[in-house]
Amino acid sequence: MERIKLSDLAEKEGKLVEIKPDELMKLPKPYEEISEKFSELQIGEEYVSEVDRFVAIDLEWKPKNEEEEKELLAKFLSGLKKLLDKEANWTFLYPLLLSLDYCTRCKSCSSACHVYLASGKKEIYRPTFRAEVLRRILNGIRGNFRAKFFGELSLNAKVVLRLAELAYRCNLCRRCTQFCPIGVDNALITREIRKLFAQELGIAPKALHAQGTLKQLHTGSSTGLKPEGFRDLILFLEEEILERTGKRIQIPVDKKGSEILLIHNAGDYLSRPENVIAYALIFEEAGLDWTLSSETFGYDVVNYGVWFDDVQLARIALRHVEIARKLEVNKIVIGECGHAHKALIAVADRLLPEDYRIPRESSINLLWKLTKKLNLDPSKNDFPVTLHDPCNIVRNLGIVEPQRKILQKICPQFREMDPSGVYNYCCGGGGGLAIINSLNFPDFRNKISARLKFSQILRAFQDLELTQKKFVCAPCSNCRSTLRDLFEHYNAKKFGLGYCSLSELIANSMVEHDFLEF
Repeated sequence: MERIKLSDLAEKEGKLVEIKPDELMKLPKPYEEISEKFSELQIGEEYVSEVDRFVAIDLEWKPKNEEEEKELLAKFLSGLKKLLDKEANWTFLYPLLLSLDYCTRCKSCSSACHVYLASGKKEIYRPTFRAEVLRRILNGIRGNFRAKFFGELSLNAKVVLRLAELAYRCNLCRRCTQFCPIGVDNALITREIRKLFAQELGIAPKALHAQGTLKQLHTGSSTGLKPEGFRDLILFLEEEILERTGKRIQIPVDKKGSEILLIHNAGDYLSRPENVIAYALIFEEAGLDWTLSSETFGYDVVNYGVWFDDVQLARIALRHVEIARKLEVNKIVIGECGHAHKALIAVADRLLPEDYRIPRESSINLLWKLTKKLNLDPSKNDFPVTLHDPCNIVRNLGIVEPQRKILQKICPQFREMDPSGVYNYCCGGGGGLAIINSLNFPDFRNKISARLKFSQILRAFQDLELTQKKFVCAPCSNCRSTLRDLFEHYNAKKFGLGYCSLSELIANSMVEHDFLEF
């Protein structure tokens, strides 16, 4: 295997590495003999494909001449200065500095990284690789003893372009941090690199920026769903509930003074309405005092800023809280969306003014409380079920047991993946990678970043007949969209694999007719 040096970022012409399908980690049966190949998509020279052939940042931002290169480097250095300034980087400065200064370069984190392992242990995917690039650049700028003992890196356009792309070869899952002996957070460093490029240079994948945060800030929803369309959709869902269950339920919308404002990922309304319906059934049966909001931002808990932009993250989080204050609810309950848990619970506490810190609760904790008193029939879920632990729910918020207790209660054939809980592997779509579908990037997600999760799922069901029906419970809409594309990519349905949310399994154990669709 070719050894990649950090200096290659500044000097090497062409691609840093050539990723070959036959070097990737082998999958278990029934895919142990699968022959894979990457899409033969011609990427134009205007895109940065000099890392590993994949392109996440689908913008034409390469400098065309010496003047544009100088401008690029000047903006990068300006952004780097702000990244290390307590006035400009008020959110994560101190954990960033600690992670930059105290890494011992032991590389213990490498064996924890699903991307590194799945790729066949390519050097550029080590969690420390991106972080060390940033450190070496800083060493060169500061010219201190660190440059002498740890090395520096020449700063040129190649380095800047490649570093930006490398920041999107990480799911920000923080499993590397879990395994670091001293808690160095390489995922945070990667996220801050993304922030530098986004906030100073306007450089980020369109799916996250132009079609993500900007679209949400302008329209109120990452899907572009308008309030009138949302209200029509609720009427449709009420009819769907009646048709599926025979129950006539009115889904509360804009009910002032309710105990709970439930906010889903807007994508679930359009692509996975079963999840939204399941919550309506559960909350109705439990007799909860709750409401949805038809106002923009009120029906979409998405906050893509958590992946790359503090300013946009803060603006979106404030709008979510403003909706809750306007409706005079007692608390916000966040639907099954892992990155929304991180954005609106964990990170928002660093951003929200004191009087905006309305109680915010995970729907998973609430569902566990409700299943204790609901009349549920586990025999309705008498098929093999395993649990995928969303990274932002288990590692960021420490919510590990409630989802397991629910599945142990309602799924007689529940089985764990190995490893699980806080040691789980990312679905491969975290950090925004699930929604980057431009150019050839889906190849990276399906064949590399999601590879170890797919292997885990297959191994969890290895003792079963190949075509037996089995489900992966994924209590996160981002993870479910990754699994949807992953299962389609490998045609996994023919081997009996399906996926669903936690609420759907609860609803399936409540109603007379089958709620889950395979």
